[in-house]
Amino acid sequence: MQTLLAKRNRALDATHLRFHRERGDSGALHCFVLDCSGSMLSGKRLALAKGLVVALFDRAYRERAEVALVCFGGATAQVRREPGAAHWWNDRWLAPIGGGGGTPLALGVRTGANVLAKAARHQPSQRRFLWLLTDGRSPETPLRPDAADQIVIVDFESEAVRLGRCIKLAESWQADYRTAVSMTSA
Repeated sequence: MQTLLAKRNRALDATHLRFHRERGDSGALHCFVLDCSGSMLSGKRLALAKGLVVALFDRAYRERAEVALVCFGGATAQVRREPGAAHWWNDRWLAPIGGGGGTPLALGVRTGANVLAKAARHQPSQRRFLWLLTDGRSPETPLRPDAADQIVIVDFESEAVRLGRCIKLAESWQADYRTAVSMTSA
């Protein structure tokens, strides 16, 4: 449109050309909700999940998207990174995040949902993604976060006898379901 306005009634010339740069997914917010419970310490799942978060933050940086991080475990859920540009992220921030205790899945999801809802009030046109990284070792079935446009559940369950709670949650939320193995081998 801008090219046509610059051209007007004249013959098209290189000086009339106007370009619109595509900027990846800069209108997006990726909120990562990381399970830091005791069960995630088994088999180094938490370490694997942290590595995946670093890789996803790096991808968000390349796409110029915003990121947020919520960690839950024990009896708490904490916003470790408020929404902002991914370039402020640093893998040294992940190192001190420990694990242990129970799996307050509903509290973690609700905290992530609150981050997305707040972002939706400030930037209604922004696309909002919730990434839930968990082994699903919780009897809780949290409600689907309303402010999430898209949800991805990354399943870290690796026991011989699987409970399958992550895939059930993904089905009930109509979310994308991925295993940790598929995410880390891609």
